[in-house]
Amino acid sequence: LTRQIVNENQVICAESLAVKNMVKNRSLAKAISDVGWGELVRQLDYKAAWAGRQFVQIDRGYPSSKRCHGCGFVMESLPLDVRTWDCPDCGTQGIDRDVNAARNILQAGTALLAGAVG
Repeated sequence: LTRQIVNENQVICAESLAVKNMVKNRSLAKAISDVGWGELVRQLDYKAAWAGRQFVQIDRGYPSSKRCHGCGFVMESLPLDVRTWDCPDCGTQGIDRDVNAARNILQAGTALLAGAVG
C-alpha cells in the first residue's frame, strides 16, 4: 500500500497522530493497533524520500475533522460518534468527517510546502 501511495503521488500528507495516547482508549485500542498507523507513516516517510516525493505531516492539533473544507469555519466540538455534519457558517450540508479531514490535511500540507503559515 505504501509503495502504491508513493508511486501514484508527488505529495503525500498525513496527520501526526499520538498513537500511544490513542491506544489508551479501550474502545479504539485494538482497531488502532491493528491498523499499524505508526509503521504506515514510517514507511511512507522513507519511501517518499527515496522516490523523491514530498511527505508532510500535519500537527496533531490541527482541527482537520472540525474545519469546514469549504469556508474554513471550525466547529467548537465534534464528538467521534458524529460522522457527518452541516456547516453553520456557509451552509454546506452532509460533510463527511473523514473525507473532510482528508481534504483539510491535503490543503494544510500543500500550504506548508508552499511556505504559507497555517
